[in-house]
Amino acid sequence: MNGVLTIAATEIRIGLRNRWIILSSLILLVFALILVLLGSAPTGEVKTDAVTVVVASLSTLSVYLVPLIALLLSFDAIAGEIDRGTLQLVLASPVSRGGVLLGKFLGHVFVLSVAVISGYGIAGLVAFYASGGGDLAALLGVGRLIASSIVLGATFVAIGYIASASVRQTGTAAALAVAIWLFAVVLYDLALLGGLLASRDGVFAHSIFPWLLVFNPADAFRLYNMSAINVAATGGNLGGAVGSATPLSGVWAMFSPVIWAVTALGISTMILNRVRP
Repeated sequence: MNGVLTIAATEIRIGLRNRWIILSSLILLVFALILVLLGSAPTGEVKTDAVTVVVASLSTLSVYLVPLIALLLSFDAIAGEIDRGTLQLVLASPVSRGGVLLGKFLGHVFVLSVAVISGYGIAGLVAFYASGGGDLAALLGVGRLIASSIVLGATFVAIGYIASASVRQTGTAAALAVAIWLFAVVLYDLALLGGLLASRDGVFAHSIFPWLLVFNPADAFRLYNMSAINVAATGGNLGGAVGSATPLSGVWAMFSPVIWAVTALGISTMILNRVRP
């Protein structure tokens, strides 16, 4: 375990040296503050806490930005080592290949966590004090969003390792990472929307679509946060209205990204075991 933690610490130092922590934090903070300013406008028209409105906006932002940042962190975890000729040295350490991936995973998730906590945390506090200090439960919503965003990011970090371990060039791994992001957060939802339009009240809409929705970790993250915001906004009267039509609703929807993360780490470890530096 000491070797795993050493690798994790190395990845954190690399993140600091390459300014990844600062850059990721600034990206999330800038976009979050923009949404805070825009989200404060409708609070006079709707009976919802300003922070809750901001959390709803940030949850949509997270679906796009957090997976992209996670994939950019992880795409060269293995391919980059091969390109630089350092993979043989890394694998020569008294740590198993699975341990090497686990150490990199812990380091990258830490970097992502710092970015999410600093970016969304500052934005949430700004929204809280700008609204005159609203309900403390709204701050719990910010904490819930931060925690679920870290889980979502960890999932795509693990998925990025599959792309990185499957190729030997950093450029190819980067292209795969972008393709994964494009499919998972854009094309997948467009395909589901097309299926709904074609099926309407058919078998796809009632039986297949709900499962496909929770199958995608990004959509499962959105379902979880939207249902939680719905409960907060209505005092719990509507319960899981947002996710009631899906097989997994509420906190159970977050099982999808967790399962994806564990599975992706297992697959990437199997691929790495076959890599010859």
